[in-house]
Amino acid sequence: MFASTFRIDCAMLPLMTLDILLALAGFAFVSSITPGPNNLMLMASGANFGLWRTVPHAFGVALGFTFMIVLVGLGLSRIFDLWPVTRTVLAVLSVVYLLWLAWKIANAAAPDRAAADGRPLTFLQAAAFQWVNPKAWTMALTAITLYSAGSLWSVVAVAAVFGAINLPCVSSWTVLGRGMRRFLTSPRRLRAFNWTMATLLVASLYPSIMPLL
Repeated sequence: MFASTFRIDCAMLPLMTLDILLALAGFAFVSSITPGPNNLMLMASGANFGLWRTVPHAFGVALGFTFMIVLVGLGLSRIFDLWPVTRTVLAVLSVVYLLWLAWKIANAAAPDRAAADGRPLTFLQAAAFQWVNPKAWTMALTAITLYSAGSLWSVVAVAAVFGAINLPCVSSWTVLGRGMRRFLTSPRRLRAFNWTMATLLVASLYPSIMPLL
């Protein structure tokens, strides 16, 4: 009887076809590699602190977001459906926090001084940041809505695909920032770079700010 029940339960598990898997992988790649708060902050961190000091930040982004997808898929997204005001509250808090981060990036110290005095985000800080990152919420909710069948297996599958693709994508922005480090030796170039990153970070908030206006 146990064997027959097990077979029925397995048969009920939704299978992710190759077409769905490829579509999910494509969505994960495009959404992970395109500019957003995480990538812009990692690029600025790579330029100001170097590659190795930014590694915990990159891992915090990838693993923190993967964990976020699991929780959203297990029912956290229903809170928004039951209490829509929570989405507005989260959006306001996210915008305020990201504006503060943009100010910190714009006024970052020179690379040598930053390496000595400053510090990049830690693993836990980067993981926690995902919960106030508007793009992360959009990615997680879209991924679960479009590619998850509602079962634990499908939620874990979506999270696993994102986890495998997200880390190389976000890490590439850190490497890009590290490569620009050699060109940021003058205070003028550094200031221009940091203010550009801060401006782009603020611009990335546009989709979150517009519904509040």
